[in-house]
Amino acid sequence: MIEVEVRGDLEYAIRQLKKKLQIDGIKRELKRREYYEKPSVKKRRKAAEAMRKLRKYNRMRNRY
Repeated sequence: MIEVEVRGDLEYAIRQLKKKLQIDGIKRELKRREYYEKPSVKKRRKAAEAMRKLRKYNRMRNRY
């Protein structure tokens, strides 16, 4: 559950909420579920996400 405390400035609270949604990946998930995704496309997307995560992990591991 995502909570944003509003203390006066509503615009600031909205920006904070959008930032938290983006970090949690909820925004991307909603966009993805907007249309039907064929199983073959879903499989390719998941494989691409796994490769991105692996590359990121390797970059971080080699950094230190």
